[in-house]
Order: sequence, then C-alpha cells, then structure tokens
Amino acid sequence: MADNFNFELVSPERLLISELVSEVVIPATEGEMTVMARHAPTMTTIKPGVVSVKRASGDVVKYVVFGGFADVTPEGCTLLAESAVQLSELNRETLAKRIEAAKAELDDAEHHEHRTKLEQFLSELTHLGGTLIPA
Repeated sequence: MADNFNFELVSPERLLISELVSEVVIPATEGEMTVMARHAPTMTTIKPGVVSVKRASGDVVKYVVFGGFADVTPEGCTLLAESAVQLSELNRETLAKRIEAAKAELDDAEHHEHRTKLEQFLSELTHLGGTLIPA
C-alpha cells in the first residue's frame, strides 16, 4: 500500500482540495509528472490540463487547471493554479470563453515573447477542449 502525503490545490477563487492522498498526476510544462510520498523536492510550472488525484481512500478525483505552478516536497505537494475547476464542472461554453479571451489577448500582444507564450497557451487550451469535450 502506498504511503499518503498532503496535497493542496488552490486557485485564486478557492481551495479545491486539501487532504491526504496517495498519488497526484500533474500536467507539468515538461510533461506529466506523478507525485508520491517522499518525492524529491521540485518546483515546476503547470500547463492547462487535468490533475488526477488518488485519495487515501483509493477513489480518484480529477480537476482541470489553467496554468500555475507546483511545489513538491518529500512531505507534500501544493499546486497553485491560475484557475481550476473540478472536471465534472467544466463545459464547452466555459472552455470556449477561455479560448476567446486568449485569442483576444493574443491579438493585442505586442512583444514576440509574449505572443509566443500566448500561442502555446492557446494551443494547450484547444487541445484540452478536444480531449475533454469532444464535438
């Protein structure tokens, strides 16, 4: 049986989860990352994607995050999301609004570096929409 550790998922709107878990899979910008108890200290940025949380009870709950960063220590993991919702709360309309806002911001971006980051973010949002909410 896997050891448990503290996990918190926080967005500016609310604390989504704070409890003992056995495993968390996060969408790090360098690729998916599985965090378990006694993980090596790590800090990583998060891209839009799904966070899969295996609770100590064994059931799995999923959240959609729209960027942020994660701080991993041997004792736990804190994910500070720019925005996050439980997967069951995400719908096509909500995601479409986020995509439109990203497109508008891209249209107004003046610096090449900012445009590049926004293009990547928009690509990740579009991919996320196609993966989670098929047409």
